[in-house]
Amino acid sequence: MRRQLTTMSEKAGLPGSHPVTMPNRQVSTSSAMSDGDAVPTTDPKDTTELLAERLQAWKHAVGYLEDYVGAIEKANKANGKEYEKVLKTISSPLKEGHHFDQDLGGMAGLFENMRQNTQGLVNTHVETEKNLKGSVLPILDRLHKEIKNKSKELASGASKGAKEVDKARNTTQKHIELLGQQTANFESSGGRIASSEDPYVVHRGVLHRLATQVLHENNNRHDLISVQQNFAQFEAHVIEVIQQALMAFNQIVGGQAQKEEQLYADILGTAQRVPPDFEWTRFVGRNGNLLVDPSAGERTIDGIAFPNQDHKSTKPLIEGTLERKSRNKLSMSGYSSGYYVVTPSKYLHEFKDNEYLKKDPVPQISIYLPEATIGTTNGEKFHVKGKDVSKGLGSKLSGTSEIAFKAHTAADAQKWFEVIRAAAGAGPTTEAYSSTPSSPVSPDEKRVVSMPPAYAEGSVAEGKQPAPIQTSGVTGGETVASPTAATPVSAAPATTGEKF
Repeated sequence: MRRQLTTMSEKAGLPGSHPVTMPNRQVSTSSAMSDGDAVPTTDPKDTTELLAERLQAWKHAVGYLEDYVGAIEKANKANGKEYEKVLKTISSPLKEGHHFDQDLGGMAGLFENMRQNTQGLVNTHVETEKNLKGSVLPILDRLHKEIKNKSKELASGASKGAKEVDKARNTTQKHIELLGQQTANFESSGGRIASSEDPYVVHRGVLHRLATQVLHENNNRHDLISVQQNFAQFEAHVIEVIQQALMAFNQIVGGQAQKEEQLYADILGTAQRVPPDFEWTRFVGRNGNLLVDPSAGERTIDGIAFPNQDHKSTKPLIEGTLERKSRNKLSMSGYSSGYYVVTPSKYLHEFKDNEYLKKDPVPQISIYLPEATIGTTNGEKFHVKGKDVSKGLGSKLSGTSEIAFKAHTAADAQKWFEVIRAAAGAGPTTEAYSSTPSSPVSPDEKRVVSMPPAYAEGSVAEGKQPAPIQTSGVTGGETVASPTAATPVSAAPATTGEKF
């Protein structure tokens, strides 16, 4: 281009030509063009697009924070509903609650404290949700809008300037290409060309358009510098706002965490303040009449009373230890000891012993005396022949058998004989006998011989005299007075007596 200008200056000084004076601004224009290519290859929109992309990055970062806080806000809302479900698990009164003391300081007070603190947890989550929604999220939302507005400013300012630069460069490029065409025509035509195609005129047009281009480029450069400087301040502002939002967030959720810790600690403290014996002591005080008094003495049979305990039919006529000869003729064991009782029901019962606490005292032998034959005493021995009605295995095998008894002494044998004879209806009712535990024992009160189960025709019930007592079946005994009771059929006079 400098060569073209020099050529044009030389041609202007030829004879017959008018001198041409170039303007002073040509130097400044040449110096401007000496800074680089007339049309730089760099895209003026690159810087603007880079800054716009950075604003987009900040907008997305703030959006992430909004989503994060929003998710925690929703989580607290959901947690509040979940804690309402937790509260329902203890909202109902305690089952069998009357077992617990209803005053504060016990289990009932503990569960009431748990209900209050769980409701506090519900309220805490609800408050946290509202505070995040009303305090933190609006800060981030405003910052998001500021970044969007900044992007719009960049698009309307620097982006517009970049477009103008691009347009000016395209115009300059076209005129430079036109200048190339005109200079080529000048060389080929020998210098004869149209005035509008004069390279000089075209050159001046290039300078004009180049000056306009440079003006737009410099304006755009200044705008970008200003935008870049403003970016530093804006990003500092963005970071400060994010810090403020997170500080508010920390105060809210941190306060919630402390509140939850206090609520749970209060539950624990209430539980730890319950004395270990609180509930039991109060329970004993409320239900002392139903609980066992450890200071009271133990129950004994002697201190227990029940209906018909002292009925006359329950008192034996005589009882004690006797020895009985085995009914098995092949047995070599001889006599065996047993406990025998004559009851007002006129039964002679045999028991293995006098024990009735550890096992049920079921008679091993039971003989209904009015149907038995009684032999007289022979020293300490006497005999009874009758049918065992105890329904035991022995009664099924033996049927009617003769039993030989031996008392401790002859006097004891006589006592047994007299009582058995009276019960059988062969003697008068006598006073019950008593002896030491190793001898026949009977109560102190007088016994009345109980009535047999059936009566003979012509009994007292019909207004007739009683039949005579059986005596022929008793050997070695003297005749005794008849008892003042009706004679049963089984005790009717026998035709013959059985001897032992």
